[in-house]
Amino acid sequence: MTAPGWYLVGAPWDCSALGRGERLAPAALRAAGLSDLVPDDAGDAPIVIDDARRDEATGVRALRQTARAARVLADGLDDAAGRRPGRRPLVVGGDCSLLLGVLPWLRRSRDRVGLWFVDGHPDFLDGASSPTGETADMDLALLTGSGPEQLTRPAGGPGPLVAPGDVVLVGHRTRDLDPEAAAEVARVPDSIRRIDAPAVVGAPRACGESAAALLAGVDGGVWLHVDCDVLDPAAMPAVTYPEPGGPGLRQLADLLAPLLASPRLLGLSIADFRPDLDPAGTHAAALVALLRRLLSAGTR
Repeated sequence: MTAPGWYLVGAPWDCSALGRGERLAPAALRAAGLSDLVPDDAGDAPIVIDDARRDEATGVRALRQTARAARVLADGLDDAAGRRPGRRPLVVGGDCSLLLGVLPWLRRSRDRVGLWFVDGHPDFLDGASSPTGETADMDLALLTGSGPEQLTRPAGGPGPLVAPGDVVLVGHRTRDLDPEAAAEVARVPDSIRRIDAPAVVGAPRACGESAAALLAGVDGGVWLHVDCDVLDPAAMPAVTYPEPGGPGLRQLADLLAPLLASPRLLGLSIADFRPDLDPAGTHAAALVALLRRLLSAGTR
């Protein structure tokens, strides 16, 4: 079974610049069956981030290379979309920083877009508060306008890449947090709507329907982003920053189904899967099975 109406783009993005395992995910998921599910494959964007130094002024790691990687991915998405009118992209990372290329690409042709941000963390640190300076610690903050202009306004346009009120943060942990994690959650502005992990675990489909309804008025469309660490480590241990208290695979499928069925959906990104922590390929196969269930014609 294939997923009609979709095409595949690989984003082997590693914001740590250390050669971490996320960059291997596009190839590993293709090998696990994703190429059969989405045979229309635009290949990988030629992303290079290998300078781990932190910018002195902002504290952001690999700032210049990250800004360049965002342009490379945006241009690659532009080219792929131009050859495939009417189809949606499935962007496979890499880490969550790939959104720094996806959102600028979307904004090239739209005045307003929304974002369903499904993640075990809010990703709302900055260069000073992040212990690593990695953009995966701060991508949602950057997308909503907080951070260096090279990343928040890459084309020099007005306003953030996505307005905080056009974001729904879904699946982040809010219970039994250490002080640093609690402080990060507290940084998220009230204008960003939130559906936390306990709510998702308790009623995943209802949470998906609620998230869909919250952004039903965004005429430019909504991007769906899924960080694999939204899953409970019992279901998905092959991530860099596992967090207990998340949904299982079936619950995640129930959560995402209403979002994939939304007429506002522009595309989907999957991030932060680490094949180097999955030597038997078990979790890669589980992710492909999840995508098969969601992207097949019966889902829509």
